[in-house]
Amino acid sequence: MSPIDDPLAPPSPADDTPLLRVEGMRKSFGDHEVLKGVDFELRRGEVVVLIGPSGSGKTTVLRSLNGLETPDAGILSADGGPVIDFAKPLVQADRLKLRDRSAMVFQHHNLFPHKTVLQNVIEGPVQVQKVPKAEAIANAEALLDRVGLSEKRDVYPFQLSGGQQQRVGIVRALALKPDLLLFDEPTSALDPELVGDVLKVVKELADEGWTMVVVTHEIGFAREAAVEVLFLDEGVVAERGTPGELFTAPKEERTRRFLNRILRPLD
Repeated sequence: MSPIDDPLAPPSPADDTPLLRVEGMRKSFGDHEVLKGVDFELRRGEVVVLIGPSGSGKTTVLRSLNGLETPDAGILSADGGPVIDFAKPLVQADRLKLRDRSAMVFQHHNLFPHKTVLQNVIEGPVQVQKVPKAEAIANAEALLDRVGLSEKRDVYPFQLSGGQQQRVGIVRALALKPDLLLFDEPTSALDPELVGDVLKVVKELADEGWTMVVVTHEIGFAREAAVEVLFLDEGVVAERGTPGELFTAPKEERTRRFLNRILRPLD
């Protein structure tokens, strides 16, 4: 990956070739088959949202895209290639390709507690991408200012609120200038009053053209940001469609039951 020229700008689309295509992704943990053949694709600048009940396989999909999990089968292609066939042993070079192209924002921030905010943000660019430290610091400062945390650059994670820590987690991912941002329920661990600030940042990134796969239960965000919504249940894509289609008139009964629980939890 080349050094970061503009830390605020998403990678530019080269053409209309899908940035990512997933075909037949399967994954088991012991005797439990978590993914039973997941397929989807997205182009640069698009946002795909994964929804579904706990245990449906959403996080396993994200972790597989980032090389944190290794599927048992399936094909992944990026920009029309390279192609990774998960039925074959995944060599380290393939895992590094996945991690070089994507960056993950976790539920629980996963910041280094012994490093300052700035040190957390520059760790990846300096240590992994070999960006000169002065350049990495300048980029980090611009990104922290972008999310309203420039004055927090020298504090430690324990001195931040949960929402501030999550925004630092987003900045840390952006600092890698990835082709693909992966969000694993980025607001699920936050107090309700802190959710809005994080969602605002994620929505602005979507509006700016960052390519994302987002696991979330925030239906309002999905309505506004997603090009396509996939409803996962028991390891399969039970239904897919635009937000207008899936949230307004879902075709599958299990999709309707899930949305009723999310949208009307007290009924």
